[in-house]
Formats: sequence, structure tokens, C-alpha cells
Amino acid sequence: MASLGNSGWILALLRASPLQIRTDNSFRLINAVVLLILLTALSDPEKYHLTSAELANDLDVMDDANMCIASAISLLMILICGMATYGAYKLRAAWIIPFFCYQIFDFALNTLVAVSIVVYPNTIQDYLQQLPDNFPYKEEVTGLSNICLVLIVLLFIGCIIGFKAYLIACVWNCYRYVSGRGGSGILLYITTNETT
Repeated sequence: MASLGNSGWILALLRASPLQIRTDNSFRLINAVVLLILLTALSDPEKYHLTSAELANDLDVMDDANMCIASAISLLMILICGMATYGAYKLRAAWIIPFFCYQIFDFALNTLVAVSIVVYPNTIQDYLQQLPDNFPYKEEVTGLSNICLVLIVLLFIGCIIGFKAYLIACVWNCYRYVSGRGGSGILLYITTNETT
């Protein structure tokens, strides 16, 4: 019975979408690469320091405080993804919940971005004006009408929101499967006189 319980995580992963598994692995890989880059930059800050002339604006965005915050967020994301993987592996549904909550939070933020674009459509033009002059296709994009820009951005964000909703459903199905699988270790067959 112990081997059945330990191999149950494979069934949970098989019931989840293959796209979800590949996406989760790519997020973990991206977070690991970003963490490696940030730790390398923290080891020698003068080598990786960008001047304001290189950034083409007056703000210095690569200071030590921002690097520490980015490192902390990357470590937190790696921890949350690791907890979800461990929860699916050991059939512990409670370990999947932080990753699910992160997905809900991210979905809510993207929805708020879409709502803000609908409510304040002029923010797209303001953002385009702040781009550097050497930004590719800046003239062509700023030449489009405001309604066309809003529709293009909303279509793009709508595709992202739809994909994130699909991933949320995959994680929720995995959570339900793991919570149902972890609660029932023994299958009971009840027979009555009619079925025998």
C-alpha cells in the first residue's frame, strides 16, 4: 500500500494538463536563472551597474534595494513552486494552496490592468510617449488611433487572462485530485443481494 501512496503523485501530474506541467517547469527554470543572475550581480555590483545614460532616462533603477527585493521575490516564487511540487508528490493538498493563491492574485492583477485600460485609455499614449526615441517602430505605433491601440492591448491581455484562467483550472483540478486521493487510501466495494 505504501508504494501505491508514493506513486499517486504521478497520477496527479498525469491528470493535470501537460501544458501546465511544462509551464510550471519553465517558470521554475526562469526563476532559477533570474536568481542566478541576481546573485551574480550582487557579488560584483560595479560590474553590472547601469548608468542613467545606458538606461536612457534619469532614474537609476538598478540600485541595491531593488536587487534585494527582486532576489527576495524570486526566492519566494521558487519556494512556492517547490511547495506545490512537493504537495503533488507526497499527496498533500495543503502544500498546493500557496501556488494556487499566487495564481489567483496574478489573475486579479492582470484583470485590473485590463480594467484600467478600459477606464483610462489615454494611458497607452502616455506610456508610448515615455519610450526612448530609439525604440523600434515607435513612430508607427504612436501613429495608430487610440481606439485601435486599446483594442490591440485588450486583445493581448485577454489572451493572457484566458490562458491564466486555464492554468488556474489545471492547478485546481490537481488540488481536488490530490485532496480526494489523500483522503481515501482504501477502496471499499459494497455489494448487495441484487448485484451478486
